[in-house]
Amino acid sequence: MDTGVLSNLAFGFSVALQPMNILLMTLGSMLGTVLGMLPGLGPSTGIALLLPLTFTMKPEMALIAMCAVYYGAMFGGSRSSILLNIPGDGAAVASCFDGYPMAQQGRAEAALAISAIASFIGGLVASVAFVALALPVARFALRFGPPEYFVLMVFALAATAAISKEVLLKGLISMLIGLMLTTVGIDLQSGVQRFTFGSVELLSGIDFVVVIIGVYGIGEILKEYRTLRLKGEAHVQKTFGRIWITREDWRRSWLPILRQTPIGFLIGVLPGAGGTIAAMMAYNNEKQLSKRPEEFGHGAVEGLAAPEAANNACSIGAMIPMFTLGVPGSGTTAVMLGALMIYGLQPGPLLFQHNPEIAWGVIASLFLANVVCAFINIPLAGLLVRVLAIPPRLLYPLVVVLAFLGVYTINYSAMEFVLLTGLGLLGYFMKCFGIPTAPLILAVVVGSSMEQSFRQSLMLSNGSMRIFFRSTICLSLWALAALSLAWPFISDRMKSAGTSARKG
Repeated sequence: MDTGVLSNLAFGFSVALQPMNILLMTLGSMLGTVLGMLPGLGPSTGIALLLPLTFTMKPEMALIAMCAVYYGAMFGGSRSSILLNIPGDGAAVASCFDGYPMAQQGRAEAALAISAIASFIGGLVASVAFVALALPVARFALRFGPPEYFVLMVFALAATAAISKEVLLKGLISMLIGLMLTTVGIDLQSGVQRFTFGSVELLSGIDFVVVIIGVYGIGEILKEYRTLRLKGEAHVQKTFGRIWITREDWRRSWLPILRQTPIGFLIGVLPGAGGTIAAMMAYNNEKQLSKRPEEFGHGAVEGLAAPEAANNACSIGAMIPMFTLGVPGSGTTAVMLGALMIYGLQPGPLLFQHNPEIAWGVIASLFLANVVCAFINIPLAGLLVRVLAIPPRLLYPLVVVLAFLGVYTINYSAMEFVLLTGLGLLGYFMKCFGIPTAPLILAVVVGSSMEQSFRQSLMLSNGSMRIFFRSTICLSLWALAALSLAWPFISDRMKSAGTSARKG
């Protein structure tokens, strides 16, 4: 790292170390940890509910608080995986495989400790990588014009929709629904009203905060209520000994943590990949590399450490395209990108030049939040996991009330209640039919900018579509978008070919 980067980082620490920012960081980390460990409530829901409360904050304060919630949720997601065999969110699924068997063997303390230690190391290494890559990527983004931004957003949407072959069509449907929602309101270029149905409240469009809270918050709660009877009451261990690991646990874990952290970070940089893929890939990689693969799934400590390091590194990596290109790397960073737009800020290289207190303040806060989360999740783990014993029948109604109060403060309009209810039902039915919500959220956040970039490009080319295929950047992004859509099928064919070869 050159001296310019270090001086920028030092300036960022001067912002992040302000007393109010430290307080928000601590509260956000605790809230994120709690939300992460509660099944059905993840970082996206937490940040969505937090959005209305940040309208009176400075942009850097709001984003530091949101990043802390996001980061805390990555730490806390494994708690219910280890103690209940129920992942707090998708990224914590792999933590069930060996974390829960460790708890059943009477090693819950070691499992809680190694998950926090692996998360801390993974996040710390990824934060250093973020600092090293942020400016080069931002400088590269200066070469982007309207055509490049349009194709970049096409790639981001394609990558998000094509997470796996089974949900490709459903992912595309989700994306189209999101793009349709962005067309409601007055067209910014022509002034024509679109899909307002005579409603004055819809002239300004559907606020993306309402969409996020409805789809993520209300939809998830309705889904959890549906399955509550099948789950029954969760019984969680409440008393613990010393939460730490043995020297043997550390000997088996340190190399898997360092091996899988870069993989998680790189997956996070890719739009749409997410922590679930990072954690699963890290787990499978480590199982293949292990000298004792037969222990995986039966309480192997490295089987817990590797995915925990990867999903935390992934959460840091997902912020790079958001800050430097204006394209979120995950559903949660899509919510954070929307928060930037609320403040009238355009992510990209100019953010680092015109608003360094925001860009570098948030980057510096990642280092501090990492330390705060480690302190919260190791010494206080025994206290925090008691939250898992809160009956969902009491917790979820409170979340619904907070959601409705939050959206009402946006425009103080009863129409927001109608929209929130409708979008909540939409989110619920999407989850019931296995339609992913991440493509919808990403489309809602980038849809308007995508439309404007498309129309600006056509104005520059006098209506010629060739402008989207002229530059090397555009051609490369088109190729990546096509590869994203084709990769699930290619991967499936490669696996089938490999299986046939082994049988032969």
